[in-house]
Order: sequence, then structure tokens, then C-alpha cells
Amino acid sequence: MASSAISRLSNLRRHFQPTDSNNNKGGSDGAGGGLIKISPEVSEALSHGRAVVALESTIISHGMPYPLNLGTAKEVETIVRTNGAVPATIAILDGIPCVGLSLEELERLAILGTRAQKTARRDIAHVVATRGNGATTVSATMFFASMVGIPVFVTGGIGGVHRHGEQTMDVSSDLTELGRTPVAVISAGVKSILDIPRTLEYLETKGVCVATYKTNEFPAFFTETSGCKVPCRVDSPEDCARLIDANMKLKLDTGILIAVPIPKEHSASGSIIECAIQGALKEARDKNITGNAETPFLLARVNELTGGASLASNIALVKNNAFVGARIAVALVQLRKSCNEGDAESVS
Repeated sequence: MASSAISRLSNLRRHFQPTDSNNNKGGSDGAGGGLIKISPEVSEALSHGRAVVALESTIISHGMPYPLNLGTAKEVETIVRTNGAVPATIAILDGIPCVGLSLEELERLAILGTRAQKTARRDIAHVVATRGNGATTVSATMFFASMVGIPVFVTGGIGGVHRHGEQTMDVSSDLTELGRTPVAVISAGVKSILDIPRTLEYLETKGVCVATYKTNEFPAFFTETSGCKVPCRVDSPEDCARLIDANMKLKLDTGILIAVPIPKEHSASGSIIECAIQGALKEARDKNITGNAETPFLLARVNELTGGASLASNIALVKNNAFVGARIAVALVQLRKSCNEGDAESVS
């Protein structure tokens, strides 16, 4: 709804000061101050009720090496634009949360790599207060996307309950964020290095609607199937838009997970991937790698053990999610526009 988007952005501007990318301070003192920087392109799109897609930045800094990470980030943004939406990559640079990055900022983040802190919701205040550089995970990206009114967010795969999580209590903050932040997350399901059945159980407990896109079976990131069924299926961007719109109108205050299977031609062999995962998990336990360091280690090690097949699959699924996510964002804008026109006609 264009009018509500303009109203929301006007309210935000009382607290936040969108500026161009040449002003690194974003109008703040650099030590927090409650300020955020929204790029001119994203700010204009939000002001006029156009489709915007949020993108995370951990995949850039921790997901793949430079310059492959930069090339992939640019390609994903191009896919979003080509399909009618504005990309809003989110990160924290010099302590300033940024929604929408310039090419220079994207490259800076890509070169920083793992020197940028992997930033979940719990880390946001610390990174801002210390004027640090943070690559946002799913939870932090959802937080900022919701803050500025972006309802659709594209990622590769979400975190979840780790294997043996019933003993370690290692549960990703992505899941709790989905339980309290009304943003639709478009992903290829849950990373298959995790415990998918327990992750779905946890999401059910948190009241999160989990929908599969054009399939009845929940995808497993690298592969199209996981053996797990979910009760909600959507078959088009318009179906997704209606689901998101209903969730927001009902004020359920929870996110939605829309799981899009990796394209068949890029799906890795399930048995090969699972064998590599088991080997990587054993190495992680032997090396006592836990917490937020575990997932990057496992993904990197699985890629090594599969001869690069898993990384190629990862890139392919992110691009596919960007294609689907952009179309969903556009369909949502069109749905809201038609609803507004219908309301106007009924009043007249």
C-alpha cells in the first residue's frame, strides 16, 4: 500500500536519517545514536510503495571467497532488479546499520570477508557500539528489514536446530526471529547440515507458517527433498503474496518461511552430500568447533569434501531464490495496489 508505505517511512525519518552512500556516518555520531542509513534507491522505492527485496550479507563475508562472493552478490542484485524489485543488501559498516549497499560498499564487505563480524540479532548493539563491521545473518537481516518496512527477504538457507541439538541446545536465532518478526523469508529450506525435522517442530512451536513452493515436500538446501512434509503449499508468486498479506493484516507478528527447492539441474547428489556432512560433523566435534563458527566451518568443509559441488549448488539456489523472491515482492505490491483501488471504489 503506497500510502501506508509513505506514512511508515515518514515516521521512520523521525528516528532515522537516510543519506547517500558518500556519508559514512549516515547523520549519526557513529556510536549508535539509534540511527540507520537507507540508500537513496531503497528509500525512494519504499516511499513510493515499490517492491523491495532484503538480502543478507553473511553469505558475502562468510559464505564464499573473494572475488566469487562479490560477483555472486552483484549477480543476485541484478536478478532482483531484472524481475522488477529493488535489492536492499543489509550490513553494518563502521557501526552504522545500512539498508541497501553501494557497489563500493559491497566490494568492501566482500574484501573484508570473515574479518567482518557474523552478526545475529544478539550482536547488533555490540557491533554498532564499537563502530564495527557486521555481516548480518538471517535474524539480524529480518530485524532491520522489518524496521524499515521491507516484507520480503531472500537468503540461501536458514539456520535451525543443530544435529544433537536435544543435547547441546544449539538452536539458531533465525528460528526465534521467525517467531517474532513479520517478514517473509524466501530460502531453499534449512541447511542440510542441520536437523531438519526438529527445526520444523521448533518453527511449529513458535507459530511460524512454513510453506513449500510448487512442491509438497520440504527442501533440504542442496537437494530438492528432505523426507519432511509441511501443511502449506504455494504454487505462484500471487499465492505467496496473498499468504504474506493475510499474515500482516491479521497482525500475527510472526514471519513466514517460503521454502523453494533448488532447481533440479543444480541439485547435488543427496548421498554424496550426506556422506560429506557426516565427515564434517565429526571433524567439528573433534576440533570442538561450536556456536556461530560451526555452520561456516561445516559448509566450507562439505564444499571441500564434495570437490566444490556444494558451493556451486549454493550459488545456484541463492540466484533461484532471488528470482522467486523478486516476483513475490512484485506480486505483493500489485495485490496491495488492487486492494487499495477496490477500497477507493467502494468508498466512492
